[in-house]
Amino acid sequence: MSRSRKPEWLKMRPPSGERFTEIKGILRDHDLHTVCEEASCPNMGECWSGSDGAGTATFMLMGDRCSRGCNFCDVETGGMEPLDEDEPENVASAVTEIGLDYVVLTSVDRDDLPDQGAGHFARTIREIKRRDSDILVECLIPDFSGEEELVGKIIDAEPDVIAHNVETVERLQWPVRDRRAGYEQSLSVLEQAARESDAYTKTSLMLGVGEYHHEVYQTMRDLRSVGVDIVTFGQYLQPSRSHLEVSEFVHPDAFDTYRRIAEEELDFLYCASGPMVRSSYRAGELFVESVLRGEDEETARQRVRSRE
Repeated sequence: MSRSRKPEWLKMRPPSGERFTEIKGILRDHDLHTVCEEASCPNMGECWSGSDGAGTATFMLMGDRCSRGCNFCDVETGGMEPLDEDEPENVASAVTEIGLDYVVLTSVDRDDLPDQGAGHFARTIREIKRRDSDILVECLIPDFSGEEELVGKIIDAEPDVIAHNVETVERLQWPVRDRRAGYEQSLSVLEQAARESDAYTKTSLMLGVGEYHHEVYQTMRDLRSVGVDIVTFGQYLQPSRSHLEVSEFVHPDAFDTYRRIAEEELDFLYCASGPMVRSSYRAGELFVESVLRGEDEETARQRVRSRE
């Protein structure tokens, strides 16, 4: 079956620039993976090239193969390998070499490990903070099967932002996500993070997988009810013909409406919403960084919006 033709508002520029090349080289030198590459992120060129003067990348921990098989995701499934015990130090070294002051960490799911990789994730956070306590760390974590003790390991490492993606509305969790994931399970992870930590909490939804408007609104209300601070909306793009098909290319005006509702009606601190937005999105990171470094929230929103 042929893949849907993308509308004009989804055209992307190929990655380029000296900063992009430099970061790619550093990552290769340290044998590190990024979700930017593994998940075919459309913003890789913008983030790595550093159009705002500070290139960034989202480090993917615990290998490039996932123990789950979500139907939207371009990361390889199965064939799990032992953890690289040097990875926390290698990531911290790369962060220092690149010169980042805001770091995003994420990971594959590792249901095959006794603690599902929570300890390894926490160790990476601590190693970055040990080298430079001023570096802000955002973690986009798996659900750890909803086990509070494992989520607690991440909280105890004291990242500045704890993110976990619900990905889609409740009705579409399957077939979008692996059957081991779930809406209530993801909400419980976010609720624990909001309740037990001082970190900002964040989540992301893909649009265009068959959701209805009222389901998106209900999801936003559910997220606020458990204390989520930041939400992002982006267009789902089919990585290959073997992945979930795009149901709809959502118009930019709809994304603007969701952003307005999130911030003005439901009081999310910040909402990044647009066809090219992804969960690790530079505008959202700039907002969080500005607030954590002392800028008031409204001023930070206005300044970041002026650069989008």
